Amino acid sequence: MKHAFLDQYSDRNSFMHRLDPRTKFIVTLVFILAVILTLPAQWEAFILYFVIISILIGISRVPVLYVLKRSLLVLPFVIVIAISLPFFKEDVTSGSYNIGLLRVSVAGLQVFYTILVKAWLSALSLILLTATTKVTELFKGLEQMHFPRVMIMILTFMYRYIFVITDEVMRMKQARDSRNFGGRHWWQIKTIGNMIGTLFIRSYEHGERVYTAMLARGYDGQSRVLNRLNFKAADGIFGIGLVIALLASTTLVYIFH
Repeated sequence: MKHAFLDQYSDRNSFMHRLDPRTKFIVTLVFILAVILTLPAQWEAFILYFVIISILIGISRVPVLYVLKRSLLVLPFVIVIAISLPFFKEDVTSGSYNIGLLRVSVAGLQVFYTILVKAWLSALSLILLTATTKVTELFKGLEQMHFPRVMIMILTFMYRYIFVITDEVMRMKQARDSRNFGGRHWWQIKTIGNMIGTLFIRSYEHGERVYTAMLARGYDGQSRVLNRLNFKAADGIFGIGLVIALLASTTLVYIFH
């Protein structure tokens, strides 16, 4: 079975790939924090953030179409959560207008668009992080930054076994289709429900067997990588440069807004 790994482009050679995982993680958090703290009316700042992340994507040599496809997957979930804001957020100063029987406020629409933009920019930065960093090295970096070990273990197992579960789902689907799956809707729901229950039991049993085998081979909960993680001069220059770029973008918006 072939699946889309998060770090399928992490073996490429670029400036972004050669940075320390801890540097990229911290810089990503700073970028997301800057995006979140930006006020809804400051659209110029969002444009500058987009320019910055676009330059980084170009430097990374990760396919632009891959990044765009992955980032757009986030928007439907954001729309479902924030779709009610234009109808319930009232602001006397900004006004509102009617769409049929519904009353839409301008302030609510502005907040709705802002949430979409912030979510999309944040998704772009996270995709850039995972596309240029091997997952094992990222988890090792988090461990060296003294993140809770339990959280790192959960993330590690979740990433590794999501593909095992996907393979199991594909095999179950193939077996279902080979038995001429069809009939009434109620029968289909019953079959899918049985598949979900079977998948849960198989996943639990498989996880127990694998964990026991790992313990027998000396697993102690620590992440291990072949390359040793070291901060270099390029990491400091990149981190400081990006922070300065974000601060300069925010300052320019405040001055000329």
